[in-house]
Amino acid sequence: MNIEAFRDYCLAKKGVEESFPFDESTLVFKVMGKMFALTGLDADEFTVNLKCDPQRAIDLREEYSQIRPGYHMSKKHWNTVHFEDGLEDELLLELIEHSYDLVVKGLRKKDKEVLDKM
Repeated sequence: MNIEAFRDYCLAKKGVEESFPFDESTLVFKVMGKMFALTGLDADEFTVNLKCDPQRAIDLREEYSQIRPGYHMSKKHWNTVHFEDGLEDELLLELIEHSYDLVVKGLRKKDKEVLDKM
């Protein structure tokens, strides 16, 4: 999956916006103001940090060499995923979906209600 397909998929999800809150080269995707994906635009390799259930994060890291503990993130809750290193698009899309769903699950009730109305 390339960065354009990744971006399009993220932006198509309900309540998602993109921004550059850290610097001009770190693209962040948020749902209702909460981060669920980020990538460095100036990196040599296309990698994405995605939120993940802690036990699943460990399982994925053991199964796939392309999935590592989150770079500059909580290693317990985030993975860095190498998107152009042989993983199937179906898995990549599922990992994005999982990250998005975890963040939505943790939203305040008021924010969930607003999201549901979108």
